[in-house]
Amino acid sequence: MSRDEVMVACLAYPGAVEDYPFGDEVAVFRIGGRMFALVSLVGLPGSVNVKCDPDLALELRAQHAAVRPGYHQDKRHWNTVDLDGTIEDNEVLDMIAHSYELVMNKLPRRQRAALEP
Repeated sequence: MSRDEVMVACLAYPGAVEDYPFGDEVAVFRIGGRMFALVSLVGLPGSVNVKCDPDLALELRAQHAAVRPGYHQDKRHWNTVDLDGTIEDNEVLDMIAHSYELVMNKLPRRQRAALEP
């Protein structure tokens, strides 16, 4: 999966917005003001940071060499996924969906209701 495909997938979620609070090198995707994905815009092959349940984070790191503790993130709750083609596209999409859902579920009920389709 390419960096551009990841960015399109992130923006497809209801209420998702893209911004650049850390400069031009990292696209940040938020829901309700909270980050659910960060996409590195420099270097190859590219990477995406996604929020993850701590137990699942460890499983994914054990399964895939391209998944490692989140770069510049809470290592327990974030994974960095290298977009080097070693992980199936649907698995990367599942990781993004999981991250979005974790963040969405932490939003106040009123805010969630306004964002749900």
